[in-house]
Formats: sequence, structure tokens, C-alpha cells
Amino acid sequence: MLATRKQAMPETVMTAWISHSQFHQIVFYVTLTVCFAPELYRSWFRRLEAGAVNRDRGSHLVVLLTIGAGVFLAIFVANARLPYTQITWYQESVFWLGIALMLTGFAFRHYAIHVLGRFFTHTVATRPGQYVVDTGPYRLIRHPSYSGSLLTFVGLGLAMGNWVSIVLLLLGAGIGYAYRVRIEEQTLCTDLGQPYRDYMLRTKRFVPHVW
Repeated sequence: MLATRKQAMPETVMTAWISHSQFHQIVFYVTLTVCFAPELYRSWFRRLEAGAVNRDRGSHLVVLLTIGAGVFLAIFVANARLPYTQITWYQESVFWLGIALMLTGFAFRHYAIHVLGRFFTHTVATRPGQYVVDTGPYRLIRHPSYSGSLLTFVGLGLAMGNWVSIVLLLLGAGIGYAYRVRIEEQTLCTDLGQPYRDYMLRTKRFVPHVW
């Protein structure tokens, strides 16, 4: 009886939506490229400007490694077709929701980078004359670019159609960003002083009024 039930189970229950449609695969990989190719380019080829002081303590490498591990494991789980890890309800709708969240997170991250302007760096660094930016998304949260990235990873897991992939992506990013934020806030408290400590008291890290 159990074998009969397994045979009768539709394939869509066991596999992600993108495995059934070449069009959706193309959309998925194009969105993936749009969201991550600029990040990889800037990470490897953008250098600190003259006068900036590197205080990174390896946090950039930690973020790259933990996010890379999370993405690798998320893709592995999604392709392994493990029972009960696939999101089986409204698969196509969940896919498009995931794509929308990926692009929204990407746009929000780059809006935050634009607002931060010349003070944005991929490694933790400060420069002479740097001040606290508290306009745009920084008015309510201290690390909106990371918030955008986390939203992108949620969308990526949904587009894969796998809830375990979502957990793995957020776990990898969460570990990396936790270390990065600690180093970053220690550095800014030291180099920018009381204005940044006051700023920390009136803002949250990632989600306005919550966290």
C-alpha cells in the first residue's frame, strides 16, 4: 500500500518548480546573475580608497565563506529531491514570490549602498572625516544593505522551492553577518565615537523597531 501511494505521488511534490520548465530555469538563473554578479565583482576588484584604514579582521572573508557554504548546501538539498523538504503548495506562485523577493532585496541593498555613498566598503574600514549617516533607510536601521541581502536569500530559497534551503541560506548569511556586524559596530564606536553610540541607541540592526 505504501509503495502504491509513493508511485501515485505527483512528481511536482518531490521536485522544485524550476525542474519542470526551461522558461522558469532561465528566469531563475538570470535573476541569480543579476543579484550576485555585481557583488562578486566588487568584492574582488574594488579596492579601498587612499586614506581609508582597514579594520576588517577577516570579516569579509568570513562572510564570503559562510554565505558560500550556505548557498552550496542549499543548492545541494534542493537538487537532492529529499522527501518533505520541497515546498509543495502553489509551487509556481511560490517561485514568482521568490523571484520578486530576490529582486526587491537586491534593489533595497543597492539603495542602501547608494545612500551610504563613498563610506560604503566591502571590508570594514573608516576614513578621515567620516560621519554617521542617518538618512534614508539608515534612519531606522543600522545595516540595511545586510537586510536587503537577507531578503534576497529568502527569495532564493523560495525560488528553489525548498524550505530547508531557506534555512541553510539564512543560517550561512546569519553567521557571517553576526561576526561582521560585531566588528563593524566596534570599529565605528571607536572611530566615530559618541555620535555613533547615540545612533545605536535609537536604531535597530536589521528590521525597523524590531531587531
